[in-house]
Amino acid sequence: MNIIVTGGAGFIGSAVIRHIIEATNNTVINIDKLTYAGNLDSLISVSNSNRYKFEQVDICDREALDKVFCQFQPDIVMHLAAESHVDRSIDGPAEFIQTNIVGTYNLLEAARSYWSNLETNKKLNFRFHHISTDEVYGDLDGTDGLFTEITSYSPSSPYSASKASSDHLVRAWYRTYGLPTIITNCSNNYGPYHFPEKLIPLVILNALENKPLPIYGTGEQIRDWLFVEDHARALYKVVTEGKVNETYNIGGHNEKTNLEVVEAICDILSELVPKEGCYKDQITYIADRPGHDKRYAIDASKMKRELDWTPIETFETGLQKTVQWYLDNSDWCQNVQDGSYQRERLGNKDVK
Repeated sequence: MNIIVTGGAGFIGSAVIRHIIEATNNTVINIDKLTYAGNLDSLISVSNSNRYKFEQVDICDREALDKVFCQFQPDIVMHLAAESHVDRSIDGPAEFIQTNIVGTYNLLEAARSYWSNLETNKKLNFRFHHISTDEVYGDLDGTDGLFTEITSYSPSSPYSASKASSDHLVRAWYRTYGLPTIITNCSNNYGPYHFPEKLIPLVILNALENKPLPIYGTGEQIRDWLFVEDHARALYKVVTEGKVNETYNIGGHNEKTNLEVVEAICDILSELVPKEGCYKDQITYIADRPGHDKRYAIDASKMKRELDWTPIETFETGLQKTVQWYLDNSDWCQNVQDGSYQRERLGNKDVK
């Protein structure tokens, strides 16, 4: 099969591509604009495969999308391209509206135009898989409830509102036009190749550089953590075995407070990179961000029941692998933080 992956140079997208190239015989066409968080170095291990192709395309560029569909004749579209950092969405929501809503609309229309002209068998087997987030559901009170596939949407941030909007568009394109779509909503991902503005890589790198380890508020916000390679396996299983017009929640069964996450990283670093003093002494509490959700927790029982998927990694094993990866890949971290890999690949052009 030919599979288009949008946002394939991003954190989750690159994990999906690595999984497909390494574990299947399918061909992948990676569509990515290469913004600040897109990193082709995350795909070095598969970049020489004759089943991997890259196209630098903005999903807001309909003409470019049409050319990609025409040239590569995809059987599947896995849509991961998105602006995804909540803090950035608070400071500048316009880019989130443009990429996450307008971009998804453009991609849906490009896919619909292509799909509508396919021969019957290919048309029946085509899939448009939209990868979303549990943040569209808002937050949970208490410690007992779980997000299910029928939980009402109640987004709190410009980021989650833009993703909720894109989810609604995808469902509407199935109901109105019959485009065969599937949606997944996942919990917080972590693992190798994560851009250092997110909590876990930020804490690892700040700890090693003896910088403050910032925690919003009291650090009691609870998240369900999912190892990115487990997520990649789940996404491929959904798009190849899942049912059209279904939603699947994907979670790691690992609820932790933000403070517990930071302290766990400090404990691992104390074993792997001992130092005088304690990494936990670097923890700093900062003013909470506006509209900060209290708790996310995914009910992933549908994935287990219908698709026989469960995560392989526990939070402890996944976090150990993650910390070790950042210790072993300091060059990747340096390059992605200063943008040098992009300047080299893009001929010193500015990268937004």
